[in-house]
Amino acid sequence: MRRTALLASATLLTALLPLASARAAGADEPAPVPVDRFEGEVPFANPPADGLFTWGSDADDPPALALTTRTDAPEGTKVLTGSYDISGYGGFTHDFAFDRPAHDWSAHKGIRFWWDGQNNAKKVSFEIKDGGANGEASELWTTSFTDDWTGWKQIEIPFTDFTYRTDYQPVGGIDQILGLTQMWGYAITLPVGVKGQFAMDDVELYGKADQSLRASVTTDAAVYPVKEGTAAAVKLSLATTGAVPIDEPVTVAYESAGGTAEPGKDYTPVKGEITFPAGTTSGTSRTIQVPTLRDRSAEPAETIPLKLTVTGAKAPAETPQVVIDAHGLPYLDPRLPVRKRVADLVSRMSLEEKAGQMTQAERGALTTQGDIATYDLGSLLSGGGSTPTPNTPEAWAKMIDAFQLRAQATRFQIPLIYGVDAVHGHNNLAGATIMPHNIGIGATRDPRLAERTGAVTAAEVRATGVPWDFAPCLCVTRDERWGRSYESFGEDPALVESMETMIQGLQGAPNGKDLKNNDKVLATAKHFVGDGGTEYGSSTTGSYTIDQGITKVTRQQLEAVHLAPYQTAVDRGIGAVMPSYSSLDILGDGRGPVKMHARADMINGVLKDRMGFDGFVISDWQAIDQIPGDYASDVRTSINAGLDMIMVPYAYKDFRATLVDEVRAGRVSEARVNDAVSRILTQKFKLGLFEKPYADTSGASQIGSAAHRAVAREAAAKSQVLLKNSAGVLPLATSQKVYVAGSNADDLGNQTGGWTITWQGASGKHTDGTTILEGMRRAGGDVTYSKDASAPMSGYDVGVVVVGETPYAEGKGDVGNGNDLELTAADQAAVDKVCAAMKCAVLIVSGRPQLIGDRLAHIDALVASWLPGTEGDGVADVLYGKRAFTGQLPVTWPKSEAQLPINVGDTSYDPQFPYGWGLTTLTKAPTGGEATLRALALVAEAADRTGADEIGRAAVTRARLLVQQKAGSAITPALAKPFADADHLLLTGRYGQAVAKLLEAYRAT
Repeated sequence: MRRTALLASATLLTALLPLASARAAGADEPAPVPVDRFEGEVPFANPPADGLFTWGSDADDPPALALTTRTDAPEGTKVLTGSYDISGYGGFTHDFAFDRPAHDWSAHKGIRFWWDGQNNAKKVSFEIKDGGANGEASELWTTSFTDDWTGWKQIEIPFTDFTYRTDYQPVGGIDQILGLTQMWGYAITLPVGVKGQFAMDDVELYGKADQSLRASVTTDAAVYPVKEGTAAAVKLSLATTGAVPIDEPVTVAYESAGGTAEPGKDYTPVKGEITFPAGTTSGTSRTIQVPTLRDRSAEPAETIPLKLTVTGAKAPAETPQVVIDAHGLPYLDPRLPVRKRVADLVSRMSLEEKAGQMTQAERGALTTQGDIATYDLGSLLSGGGSTPTPNTPEAWAKMIDAFQLRAQATRFQIPLIYGVDAVHGHNNLAGATIMPHNIGIGATRDPRLAERTGAVTAAEVRATGVPWDFAPCLCVTRDERWGRSYESFGEDPALVESMETMIQGLQGAPNGKDLKNNDKVLATAKHFVGDGGTEYGSSTTGSYTIDQGITKVTRQQLEAVHLAPYQTAVDRGIGAVMPSYSSLDILGDGRGPVKMHARADMINGVLKDRMGFDGFVISDWQAIDQIPGDYASDVRTSINAGLDMIMVPYAYKDFRATLVDEVRAGRVSEARVNDAVSRILTQKFKLGLFEKPYADTSGASQIGSAAHRAVAREAAAKSQVLLKNSAGVLPLATSQKVYVAGSNADDLGNQTGGWTITWQGASGKHTDGTTILEGMRRAGGDVTYSKDASAPMSGYDVGVVVVGETPYAEGKGDVGNGNDLELTAADQAAVDKVCAAMKCAVLIVSGRPQLIGDRLAHIDALVASWLPGTEGDGVADVLYGKRAFTGQLPVTWPKSEAQLPINVGDTSYDPQFPYGWGLTTLTKAPTGGEATLRALALVAEAADRTGADEIGRAAVTRARLLVQQKAGSAITPALAKPFADADHLLLTGRYGQAVAKLLEAYRAT
């Protein structure tokens, strides 16, 4: 017997078994085998070591575990105890050691354990890990029990009760067979929404396995689409634990029965029996042919279930269905205009089918994959961190293809549109090219580069089978206390508009003609409207302070600041728009704050009617739940407000049923539903999903490629903003001895930030890339690294201290929600120690400005590095002068938190560094004085008159550099305000006025 988690030999194991356990073993059954006794033999340890560990959706959700001595312990003296208060998900796992053989459980009937019931009527999920490389890369098989008793009770779970998890899995499975010969442990998922405790003892294997457990019959698919008049081939395969031959015969009786196809007219009925004789080896297959008939009439798809009755082995999890493809109907004709195809299809659909198209579910929340057809679902998504296992391009494509196959079992075979938050590259996918976050893209001031980053993102996303991206965010960030600040291109709507070239990178041509290409995706403008303007302290979501709060603006401010980028997006052909969680309070309209998901005046009135948006509106995650009222009210209010598809990650069944009820009750018109469905179907047709629903992986080899990373590297380099550079400390020379310190110098997770692999992101290495330190070394630098600046400092020419934030996303990053804008004590100490010992450059890797004013006098060079993504080489490029610093501040850099909010255009404006500030290390810096500026003003005015944009921009840029050169670090309010105003004027094409403002700033120095 292989080693268990407890013992290395069967002899010792048997000696330790209590008599009470031995009583359950019959003469022909193996003795129970302990897995965990909780007497201290298994440590609390993380993989790859053997041990128990906790997990959860955020820092508060993992339970607290202890080994506790109890006189009522069912076995031994100690039990495993724990307490929990889970809002998202949480539980604990026992993974067996990765560097030792997996365990063999195949001789046993099931697994059992003692549970101290709390009688809370809550479901507890129990999961076992089968096959694969280790406990974190294994198949997951799950079942559950309900805690509806008090006191100790032994729970026995036959292995036949476990079902294959269809969500968080090695996609396609390792073999999708519960083999039991290579087991890597178990896990328990605790109840959500109740504060509780638990106790558990004596996990062990029991009973003798029978052949129906060791052998199974599987089909190669659940759905078999075929063209009318051809035969479907349903492949049955025999699989056995350990691949041993079967001891007894296995029979499979089959019969075509039920479904929507008519026997004799649409197909030839089949009935019979297949036998796998005793001695048949694992992997043996047989095929059943189901002939379909040609009746020469145009028809929707028709189903032929193939009922299977298996004796001597476990039957397939579900009845396979042959589907005769829809054919001959106008909507299937790609030669017709999209609008005609849409009109034809909508005219044929039932209300239930239409409601299904308006429903989007989280892929991990599906009860079964069959729900896609049962509920006619129109869309699935992967939320942040919702990934297949393993998290590879191949696994993504297989997963999405499996979902698309299910949609082929619906009447009209409407393909799913699958969406992800690829907000800075395909950031859920390990190994993808991760771009700087939008705040860094805004700092580049390079619209062409923004478009190229969008194109790389689209190519990598589409190559995994995903046709829809919930990006870009067109928020105009007005308060750096907001945890989503880095998702914005900047505080100036003109800057945001200039970066919307990213839409073309994602979608291609504004008319949507490129969407069907294998390197383009549908883009989503979010979050409509005003999410970047929420007032501090106005949020009512959990512990958030500003995110999802209230934006209080005049109608003029709303139009000028927050709405302006959306008209640009509509003009660029944006395919989808997502409303904001936040509320909008338009001062003077008498309505007070109203949730954006309920604002028909903004969604129907402004976005669709006035702006002419012809795509579809998708809600944010569970956002309609925040609308006041009951669920039916939430549904009708949001749909009547103009939402076309609702992201109901877990409530997809309830939403669809409620929407149908609301339409039948006359509270939502069928015309509104038809409009919503037409908008959704239009984009599906444009994407070419009806002709090619499955993943085109021909571009997968380019995911994370050198060519794609080169774009990200350039973006990282151009996003670096040089705020101060006394005595020309930067660029560095490779001949210099450089002392590197700080928490963010060698941390890929910190430099990629939130929305990377997981929703919140994480420190450390979780994907492929180059840290800033590695980039410096690869650039040829003579570098010594001491994270905390504890190594000796003598003999160095210059120090580089890389500090800043750790990852966060959304309201969890709000200032006041456990966050502030100050450097950590460790980062402050590193800056102080290095800058006191030598000339120093400080790089701030963060999603927003950090308060540095009290140390600025002691820092020779200061760089806003933002969140540069996976390509630390790009940061090294500007540090060592391979590229010049050219970035400019996309937001105002404040002196203190008390100044916030502070933005370009404010009447009172006294920042540390103004909006638009950014020194350069160009080898030929502009020279000249006031006379040069006056001459540049004449050039800029002429450019205004003649529409010579390139000349105008060049004149303003030169004038800006002259002002910065004279000012140095002496930035006064009299300089800062016209300087910032000039950059806004530049972005709005008023070059003469911009130079005039810069002349004013120059005179103030």
